[in-house]
Amino acid sequence: MSGLTTHVLDTAAGRPAAGVAVRVMRRIEGPPVLLLATHTDADGRARLVEGEALEVGGYRLEFEVAAYFAASGAKVSDPPFLDVVTIDFSVADAGQHHHVPLLVSPFGYSTYRGS
Repeated sequence: MSGLTTHVLDTAAGRPAAGVAVRVMRRIEGPPVLLLATHTDADGRARLVEGEALEVGGYRLEFEVAAYFAASGAKVSDPPFLDVVTIDFSVADAGQHHHVPLLVSPFGYSTYRGS
C-alpha cells in the first residue's frame, strides 16, 4: 500500500503530539503547492497522501510545533526557539509507503524514513 503518513512524538513530555498542524506540499518548479492542511490525531498520527495520489518527486512537510507547545503548556522561550519544522524530502518509488516521523521537543527535533 502506497501513501504518505506521519507520527509526531513530543519527546519532552514522552507522549504523542496530538493536534499539531501539518501542511503537505509538492515541491515542483516555483513555490511549493499545498496539497493538504490537517492536524495530528490523539495518537499524534496523520494520513497525508493516499495511494495513487503519491507521485515521484519532491515534497515538503511543515509542522507548527510552537503553537503545539504553547497549547500544551510546555515551558518555551519567547519567541520560541522552534516555530515551524520543515522537512523537504523526495519520493523515488511512488508504489512504496512513505512514513516520515517527527520526534520533537521545544529545543530540537529528529526525523527519519519510517515504515
